[in-house]
Amino acid sequence: MPASASRRGWVAALRRFASGTPEAAPAARCDLCSSVIPPGHRHLLDIDTRRLCCACHACALLFQARQDGRYRLIPQGGTRLDREQVRISDAQWEALRVPVDIAFFFTSTPQARVVAMYPGPAGATESLLDLDAWDGILAANPALADLQPDVEALLVDRSAGARECYRVPIDRCFALAGALRSCWQGFSGGPEVRETLRAFLDELAAVSAQHRAPPLTHAGAAQ
Repeated sequence: MPASASRRGWVAALRRFASGTPEAAPAARCDLCSSVIPPGHRHLLDIDTRRLCCACHACALLFQARQDGRYRLIPQGGTRLDREQVRISDAQWEALRVPVDIAFFFTSTPQARVVAMYPGPAGATESLLDLDAWDGILAANPALADLQPDVEALLVDRSAGARECYRVPIDRCFALAGALRSCWQGFSGGPEVRETLRAFLDELAAVSAQHRAPPLTHAGAAQ
């Protein structure tokens, strides 16, 4: 397949993912009860292995109120945070020792600490995070205190001079890392990676204001 066609395919897929628009796909099954589930279904996270699990509506309801155990329900949506909500200076970013310009941060319950990961040719790669530097960022940005452990991340984009932060479900972060891995070329990723990344972030920014999924209910909830 030509590179341009491959790039267009990934950009289209990421736009559908960021906007919450499902695409036609073979019937999937719930990883917990094996029932058939539609496109656009919810995901659970196995916090021990970081494996994403597809969930039917009933299983998603079961885990919605649970904050313990092995599986956690991943929230939906995504929000761009303005500079009044989160501000990370260049000096603070350098102190974190993240080797690239885009990364996501989340609290790992099993590890009892914050984890920093970034996309690369091997997919989502864990960084050696300076916890003292992260504590300073938390102290300066109280809005980060209510990120849900394990299932919600702070996605930071500093590529091409950007200084943007997003509150993002963890499955989107891993999906983005997988998409970039699939088109990565050379040491820096190449133009296809940059275009795919920019398309994803542009769409996420465009839909963040209105894409607030309502909580699951027993009657009339979307799956």
